Amino acid sequence: MREEIIRATKILESGGTILYPTDTIWGLGCDATNYRAVQKIYKIKKRVTRKSFIIILDQPEKILKYVEYVPEIVWDLINSVDTPLTIVYPRAKNLAKNVIAPDKSVAIRIVRDQFCVRMINLFNKPVISTSANLANEVPPLIFSNISKEIIDGVDGVVNVNRDRLNILKPSTIIKLNEDGGYVVLRS
Repeated sequence: MREEIIRATKILESGGTILYPTDTIWGLGCDATNYRAVQKIYKIKKRVTRKSFIIILDQPEKILKYVEYVPEIVWDLINSVDTPLTIVYPRAKNLAKNVIAPDKSVAIRIVRDQFCVRMINLFNKPVISTSANLANEVPPLIFSNISKEIIDGVDGVVNVNRDRLNILKPSTIIKLNEDGGYVVLRS
């Protein structure tokens, strides 16, 4: 796994795109602070640019680097759930402009998958995490279901967990309000 983490990190550092296993499903990723790299993901997925992406981090403390304010309830939410949780934060910062939603928010998930945790730790930046499918198609639960078009579109394909069947559904998504409250967007 170590060699794959190093290889994936080098691709990310060069502004490239990767196809990689996450804590939910197979994903497409790139440096979330690199505008051109993010544009490549939009192109690979054939996705409209007004629809933003989730970013993943390896540690909750790093959230503070990418949003202006984190209400106390967030720390309780992150520590109390045992399934993947994505939180949409208002007032994003330090990310590529095409990662931040039109309302200035950003969706962030703290990953637990060991490949992702170690890759993000080595890369030391947030990584885009979007399902490895074309826009409006069903996300693949196993590597063998990923389309050739997606595989051919990325700069690197991670050779870890290709036989693992992901039975987890996509992450729960909670959106924070400016006043510290929240709404569940997807459960």
